[in-house]
Amino acid sequence: MEATKRIDQLIAGLDDWRGKMLARVRKSILSADSGIIEEWKWMGSPVWSRDGMIAVGNAHKDKVKLTFSHGAALPDPDKLFNAGLDGKVWRAIDLFEGDKIDERALKTLVRAAIDYNRAKVKKKAPAGSRPTTQRSKKAR
Repeated sequence: MEATKRIDQLIAGLDDWRGKMLARVRKSILSADSGIIEEWKWMGSPVWSRDGMIAVGNAHKDKVKLTFSHGAALPDPDKLFNAGLDGKVWRAIDLFEGDKIDERALKTLVRAAIDYNRAKVKKKAPAGSRPTTQRSKKAR
């Protein structure tokens, strides 16, 4: 089954406030950039990616947790991160019953994660290779 359908099923199976919260978070993330893809990893976690992982969403007993895989490297001017603040890589947003989502701030954070991923991809790309010349072939 494709990831999007699995996420739909997960949300439908959460028949309390967590399902509604996860649906709102999902909608905000997907509306931040049309190239974001949904994945299903770790035996049941929705993951959103674009040029690398952006965030993982999980419904816990008392909260919905949205964990950004490179959150420690992202600007967070709106102070959305409220969990994992002492971690060296990951940062999370714990959402509890009755919490409101600042959709504008979440979209800004998602776009920052995409920019981070793109910069990381560029660093890994090999420098432009030079064309092989007759002379270099003889030198081998």
